[in-house]
Amino acid sequence: MILDLFFPNRCIECSRIIDTDLLVCSLCFEQIHFTHFDYFSENIIKEKCRLLFPVENTYGLMKFEENGLSRKLIHELKYKSRENAGKTLAEWTVERLDFKDEKPDILVPVPLHPKKLRERGYNQLHLFTETLSGFYQIPFDHELIERNHYSKAQALKDKKHRLEAVNPFSLSKPISGKHVLLIDDVFTTGNTVSSIAWEILNAGDNKVSVLVMAVDA
Repeated sequence: MILDLFFPNRCIECSRIIDTDLLVCSLCFEQIHFTHFDYFSENIIKEKCRLLFPVENTYGLMKFEENGLSRKLIHELKYKSRENAGKTLAEWTVERLDFKDEKPDILVPVPLHPKKLRERGYNQLHLFTETLSGFYQIPFDHELIERNHYSKAQALKDKKHRLEAVNPFSLSKPISGKHVLLIDDVFTTGNTVSSIAWEILNAGDNKVSVLVMAVDA
């Protein structure tokens, strides 16, 4: 395409020209610190979640590092209108995550407030979730959880204000007897997924697992 000639796609780390469907070049790809977590085994996400709510299994694709490539990848996805980055991150996930014979029943991404969704134009987790859904053949529901309050991005809040959030989420419909896999971009304190998890757990005989693009540990 003509646009590719004048505005070629470049690696977000080193600016080398790369194929249009890539985020980083092959050399910079080697700098990404993948966690190599086992979904069923102990890991830092599971340890933190267990302090907040009963969790089944947990997985994080990358280690979130303030000055690392993982942060740039998430930033491109959330703030640079690179929605398709979610598809790439999902593809990296399916190469590493094996549910074996214990797939969850439904994939549920953390929602944006409608105002934030209008501002950004997309939920950064939707394409990621849909790509996982297609590969694993697990249904997804973007509407199950509603965000009740409009607020600054979690990354822009200090820890005190993150902990002060009260009932930020609610269920839009009944759910019972399901194993729900909650999906978020970055796991920090665990308060966001905990708030959603308790809504799901209190709704019926449900179980909750967690999957994130990156873990800040």
